Amino acid sequence: MTQEAIAKMPLGRIALLIAALIAAFAVGVAIMRKPAASPPPSAPVAAADNGMVSIETLEKRTQAQPDDVSGWQMLGAAYYNEARYEDAVRAYDKASTLAPEKPAVWSALGEARVMASKSDPMPATAAAAFERAIALDAKDPRARYFLAVKRDLSGDHEGAVADWLALLADSPADAPWRTDLVRTIEQVGKIHKIDVAPRIAAAGAKSPEPTMPVVARGIPGPIAQDINAASAMAPSEQRQMAEGMVARLEARLKGSPKDPDGWLMLMRSRVTLGQPEKASQALKDALAANPDKAGMIRDQASMLGVK
Repeated sequence: MTQEAIAKMPLGRIALLIAALIAAFAVGVAIMRKPAASPPPSAPVAAADNGMVSIETLEKRTQAQPDDVSGWQMLGAAYYNEARYEDAVRAYDKASTLAPEKPAVWSALGEARVMASKSDPMPATAAAAFERAIALDAKDPRARYFLAVKRDLSGDHEGAVADWLALLADSPADAPWRTDLVRTIEQVGKIHKIDVAPRIAAAGAKSPEPTMPVVARGIPGPIAQDINAASAMAPSEQRQMAEGMVARLEARLKGSPKDPDGWLMLMRSRVTLGQPEKASQALKDALAANPDKAGMIRDQASMLGVK
């Protein structure tokens, strides 16, 4: 795409797309880890030359604007995506110093500390960060998930399941982490012979209903601040970041294709980026991998104009 075409892209839509993709990855990636907090399955990460804004660019931004909380958050996320967890810890730690009142910063710091740990699956410093996030926002989903992991690690499997079920009940029906959260509950239940099926059904029944179709979903509150960060980027940088994140989403779906909502997010992203042929291919791949959800997928895709 030419620079002129990029300049004409609706920046608000690209910023919203970036924030939505961040939301989809944030808690979703965390919950994909196994119940015992072992490392999550490796996922391809888009390199700078494949569309992602380079870490060097983000590092220069934080050097030029050392008091910009959003800049440090984005740098922390970039380090995390490249599995540079110790660097991610430093970036999020800086963000938490600048904005100690932001729960999402603390829960991101806690997750980075978990991943940076070489031996302890739940370091005390990580647990402290999650506790700080919960103190600021009792509903922070990432902190709630990991504090339940802590209970599971301590041997309180029933307590961990109860906490995850409570998170499930509080999660909107269109939350990007619901499928993986249910999978975690089922795995722990199976391992420890806890009957979770009726409780999952009850928690799901209590969860808030989505207010709009899958393809038109909003952005969770804790991630809304990323819209402002994305909006402050140059048009070409917005485009690069969006394309890099979409590439990661596509790679993840190819490895785990049984994810109708993920495919719909990919279609929505391709449409936003002005890539109708790639959106159509995503529809084909989604239908091939999820024939039991074909009707829903086609209905949602039609709202996007994807054929």
